[in-house]
Amino acid sequence: MSLEVRTIDESEFPEWLRARRVGFLRPPMAVTGEEVADKLPHTDLSRTRAAFERGRIVATFRSFDQRLSTVGGADLAADAVTNVTVAATHRRRGLLSRMMADDLASAKERGDACASLIAAEYPIYGRYGFGAAAWITEWEIDVTRSGFDRRWSGPTAEEGGGRVDFSDGAEIREVGPALHRALAARRAGITGRTARDWDVVTGDVHHTDPWTEPFHAVYRAASGEPEGYVTYTTEDRWNDNKQPANTASVRELVAVSPAAERALWRFVCSVDWVTRVKSGYRAPDDVLPLLLPDPRAARVLTHADMLWLRILDVPKVFEPRTYATEGALVLEVKDAAGYAGGRYLLETTPERGHCAPTTAAPELVLDVADLATLALGDESAVRLAALGRVEEAVAGAAAKTDLLLRTSPRPWSMEYF
Repeated sequence: MSLEVRTIDESEFPEWLRARRVGFLRPPMAVTGEEVADKLPHTDLSRTRAAFERGRIVATFRSFDQRLSTVGGADLAADAVTNVTVAATHRRRGLLSRMMADDLASAKERGDACASLIAAEYPIYGRYGFGAAAWITEWEIDVTRSGFDRRWSGPTAEEGGGRVDFSDGAEIREVGPALHRALAARRAGITGRTARDWDVVTGDVHHTDPWTEPFHAVYRAASGEPEGYVTYTTEDRWNDNKQPANTASVRELVAVSPAAERALWRFVCSVDWVTRVKSGYRAPDDVLPLLLPDPRAARVLTHADMLWLRILDVPKVFEPRTYATEGALVLEVKDAAGYAGGRYLLETTPERGHCAPTTAAPELVLDVADLATLALGDESAVRLAALGRVEEAVAGAAAKTDLLLRTSPRPWSMEYF
């Protein structure tokens, strides 16, 4: 039977939701009218694709507009790819390739700098030109071994007289957006949030997924200005000797000052009855382990790729970001799909870059997927050269690339989309 790939209309949306649920191995229950009414107004059907066989949806795909922070705080216009599924009965028939090609072509025509996604499985998306541009690490802290004095959970006097107060979802929706934007100005890889997103992450709306109401706390500087917040859940668990053995799981901890970050971690690690803290997904260079008087109290639970990028326009990705130093580099980019291939001269200053096509001889030759891993400053071109993934047409080009592109802090993508 022929397989048709196209965008869907409103009447097909409930079936698309059901097919997406099946693809993500969730119970194939009927889609409720409430779920449709909740999701449809926030779904661009012109960017919601499906594969059909005899009128039945067997693959799903959706994208939406996204703002993505780059090095130095500027935003990139990104085509955020999500809800990608192919039914187990229809794998290896090219359905994802067809949907992806249609979407990337549309994104290129719109003028997006790149496409982005969170990969469920590592091997899938490299063949479409995506590269892992930001990684995450999650730690579990043995609070009893952390070295913190649990009799004192407040900010220290040396931290300027700030304070931590319990809060609620309504206040997080009020103060959170400005803090989130301030974080994006400081760190690459942060994806923008809409008012709807804030409603979802604070539980103001929730329909299909189980929801546990979290605890919220806000850090305020001595001036009263909010500088950070934390959201976490706890479990009620006691051991056989009637000793508390609860775990606090951090959903979000956003801080825009070092004092706020230290104070909020100290607070979470000082909650009565909590003996372990799970950090949630943090940047791999997060301060958390070294913040502990005994860093060995933090063990790594997860270290994995998070944000993947597919560059669609090389100048649009590399001109807005800032750079560590002045320099110039000629890149030859290979792109089988033809969106971003070519030779480019990147000229950098600490304030901004200039990137344009050139006929000059290349210094570094690489695939567009590997260029994506370098775009936010995370990966090392020297390491990629050692792996044979980039070619130095000029000796020392990989080290020069690292000098210009790599950043501290590392990029961080803090949420799924």
